Amino acid sequence: MTDKVFDNNQVSIAGEVMTDFEFSHDVFGEGFYLLDVSVSRLSNSYDIIPIMVSERLVDVKADLKGKYVEVNGQFRSYNRHEDNKNRLVLSVFAREFKVCIEDLDAARPNYIFLDGFVCKQPIYRKTPLGREIADILLAVNRPYGKSDYIPCICWGRNARFAENFTVGGHIQVWGRIQSREYQKKVSENDYERRVAYEVSVSKLEYLEEY
Repeated sequence: MTDKVFDNNQVSIAGEVMTDFEFSHDVFGEGFYLLDVSVSRLSNSYDIIPIMVSERLVDVKADLKGKYVEVNGQFRSYNRHEDNKNRLVLSVFAREFKVCIEDLDAARPNYIFLDGFVCKQPIYRKTPLGREIADILLAVNRPYGKSDYIPCICWGRNARFAENFTVGGHIQVWGRIQSREYQKKVSENDYERRVAYEVSVSKLEYLEEY
């Protein structure tokens, strides 16, 4: 990923394909498809991460379920309108997509670096067990005047540090993409299972104001 245009948003993941390709949209005749990849954590659990890939990078008619892939790209967002609200949808946009012959032992199976700007006041809190957490919404610029809005979560000393960030502050974060299931109430007695995606921050730096 040497192209300077993409230096501020870098993702590298490796894992097992869990789903078939599902058509998402096309741009000037180029089709884009989604599939889910299971990425292992050191704790022996895993994250299910959605990948957006062009039909020009991989045969989207192939059955890759159970195969292992390496993906390099960017973490991107867009707003999907549903239930009279905008919902932030996140996925890894693949710039490189490699199918591996067998299981792989990647040195960094889930790595992300973001360089962006704080776009709302960070929310600091403590869990019932006293663990410190801070939520940051980071705006990461893209070419042609676009931006991606990436939820990030910090822990411990990083959470206390992030609590004092101001809107417009320029920061860099390193970490991994994680998935988290939750139940959304859709009516008085009904709940819908959903999955949220965010960056779990292992390191961050505060650079400057606008």
